[in-house]
Amino acid sequence: MWVENNFPQDTRVANEARLLADAGYKIAVIALRNERQAARETWNGIEVYRVPTLELFKKTVTGNGSRLNLLFVRLKSFLGYVVEYLYFTSACFLVSTYIFVRRGFDVMHAHNPPDTLFLVAVPFKLLGKKFVFDQHDLCPELYRSRYSAGEGVYTRFLKMFEWCSLKLADVTIATNESYKQIQIERANKNPASVFVVRNGPNQMRMTPAAPSARLKGMNKSVLCYVGSLNPQDGVDYLLRSLRHLLHGLKRSDFYCVIMGTGDSLEDLRDLAGTLQLNGWVELTGFISDEDLQANLAAADICVDPDPSSPLNDVSTWIKVMEYMASAKPIVSFDLKETRFSARDSAIYVEPNSEPEFAKAVAQLMDQPELQKTMGTYGRRRVEDELQWAKVGKNLLTAYEALFVEK
Repeated sequence: MWVENNFPQDTRVANEARLLADAGYKIAVIALRNERQAARETWNGIEVYRVPTLELFKKTVTGNGSRLNLLFVRLKSFLGYVVEYLYFTSACFLVSTYIFVRRGFDVMHAHNPPDTLFLVAVPFKLLGKKFVFDQHDLCPELYRSRYSAGEGVYTRFLKMFEWCSLKLADVTIATNESYKQIQIERANKNPASVFVVRNGPNQMRMTPAAPSARLKGMNKSVLCYVGSLNPQDGVDYLLRSLRHLLHGLKRSDFYCVIMGTGDSLEDLRDLAGTLQLNGWVELTGFISDEDLQANLAAADICVDPDPSSPLNDVSTWIKVMEYMASAKPIVSFDLKETRFSARDSAIYVEPNSEPEFAKAVAQLMDQPELQKTMGTYGRRRVEDELQWAKVGKNLLTAYEALFVEK
């Protein structure tokens, strides 16, 4: 498995690797290394090879949002991504070659982004090895959503890499039906070779945690966000909504804990200060999983501020399922796949409307019985249909299809 992320911190990849290992597959994961991790270790029977993280430039917009500044950020980011993706792709090839020579392998499983990992697969495909392309994100839409960009030369390059990955793959993995349909249309994939493996909380996430005494002792409505902090994730929308909640709706009886890290973390901390939210908002950065679960258990309301965008409109978020597994009501912008996942466990707000988001939070703060009803519904839906123990089975089906005689 190749993943340009930290492992096992990438929940989806960890879930997939453990599921396959439990089914009898011998798994090796090539991932990025952070300063707290070993370059090589065995994790739950899975071999993990980590390569140093390379980041040339910060890839978020700082300062004014002028067209010239945005163009400069796009050009700088393009150069950074090219170098970093080529670096990781090359590292995957070198480590994969080492593994191939040392003990061999049968399947290569690429988790995107980037979509350049098909280049690693090509020589091994010529030797008869199987290739699985696991599409976590639509990279053309990710670029457009992150940089508020239209169709252009960058998206054409990204679509080309995506097409190559889809065409080379023996089977492809999609996180939802929207992604599956896009794979079929863009690369003329046989629907029988595309498998939907949804994001779902694993058993650890399904196990209730003791709530944080610190948060419970505040005697306020506790709001929680768990997830990435990147430009496309909409946490800036959340902060502006909370400003409206505090200063516009005159509600000071809340405390919001934003848990996660990403390219926008420091920018968001600065924005929280600018919006005069200090004392009502806490951006934790990286915290232990134990602390994260305790904070989530203490929440009264969870928030999903992903705005409407080319990527978000068709994507499924693991955080939504984790909120539901914790029996928490959700406030979210009204996006197609979010509505499919959460159904009656969420209040849906007009996309990208910060005042409406704040209003929905305020209304839910005043209705503890509705909070309980929505949370109970979400927990039941996850137990019955969306937990990893159920949705992960399709991954095993996909792997079985790799070795069916044709």
